[in-house]
Amino acid sequence: MHIAWLGKKTPFCGNVTYGREVTNALLDRGHQVSFIHFAQEEDTLAENRAECQEVPIPFLYKSQIYTIPSFKSSKVLTKALQELKPDLVHASLTLSPLDFLLPEICEELGLPLVATFHPPFDRKRRNLTSGTQHLMYQLYAPFLANYSQVIVFSKIQRDLLIRLGVPQSRVAIIPNGVDAEKYSPGFSKLKSQINAQRVFVYQGRIAIEKNVESLLRAWKQAEMGKDSKLVIVGNGAIAPALMNTYGADLGIVWMGFVADEQQRIQILRGADVFILPSLVEGLSLSLLEAMSCGVACLATDAGADGEVLEEGAGIVLSTQRVSTQLQTLLPMFQDHPELTTLLGRKARQRVLDRYTLTQNITQLEDLYRQVLKQQHVYSSTSV
Repeated sequence: MHIAWLGKKTPFCGNVTYGREVTNALLDRGHQVSFIHFAQEEDTLAENRAECQEVPIPFLYKSQIYTIPSFKSSKVLTKALQELKPDLVHASLTLSPLDFLLPEICEELGLPLVATFHPPFDRKRRNLTSGTQHLMYQLYAPFLANYSQVIVFSKIQRDLLIRLGVPQSRVAIIPNGVDAEKYSPGFSKLKSQINAQRVFVYQGRIAIEKNVESLLRAWKQAEMGKDSKLVIVGNGAIAPALMNTYGADLGIVWMGFVADEQQRIQILRGADVFILPSLVEGLSLSLLEAMSCGVACLATDAGADGEVLEEGAGIVLSTQRVSTQLQTLLPMFQDHPELTTLLGRKARQRVLDRYTLTQNITQLEDLYRQVLKQQHVYSSTSV
């Protein structure tokens, strides 16, 4: 089938990874994919696979979190869909005003519309950040009710959208998936490169909602010693301020944004522990990648991350008093390598059981066929 994928290519974030991995997997299975995304025409990326047609949509502003389209973006999108004639449209929602216009555009063109709804959340409104994210769900719910299907990553998200008025029949749970062959345990030179015997890693945006400062504060207070290093992979607006306060003298290694995927895999393979202290989350691909590499994982119960690690696949933290919890746990994981080895094996097995990209794509193909069948029935009864 021909899928018009409306998603994101820059700046780097989980949505970008999701779009790349899923569309490449769809191409591998013989589907036709047209990738529509916000970009200036001259910025269209040459790295796209030759068989994937790329269509730029003009914008005024975009960030890792949201996008402001230009005034003509809806017309450009409508024209592109008319020319492409896809079987269906899949929007990996970029949090832009265009998201709200998509049902109307696709209805006029007779195209079924699938959405993946990414916004992070906390299962309880325990802080200002999680309350703000809950408002995002309230804002989107009336519009998502007009999509053919809405994909979310967990039961918690599904139940929340249903409570907010999205019909249960239109909400599908398809968790994020990771390529378990690519992200796998293996040899790494990381420890020799940074002169460490034990390595703890955070990978993601350096933003308020990611709560990285709680991890850094716990690391400083735990006095981990010279043989242990905390590696921070990623960038963001608050990174410079944190770097000034928490530096190399504390055993903290700031690597910044690492674009090369193989280098990121090498970092994970060299890690003993992966830590995700977020206040809000969806279903973290970074967490799944670390688990798939056989790394012991600690994450808050924000979003679906606690669901991923439940029943012994990792350590689940509360989003409240993260620093206090980590101050106790960090030395324990430093002093007991047998614990990290055991949890790393369990994390890898959890991914193999529930979160592989292969399983994800099979579920997605089934959903596409279901949506197309429903569209065919609707078209037949409307004639």
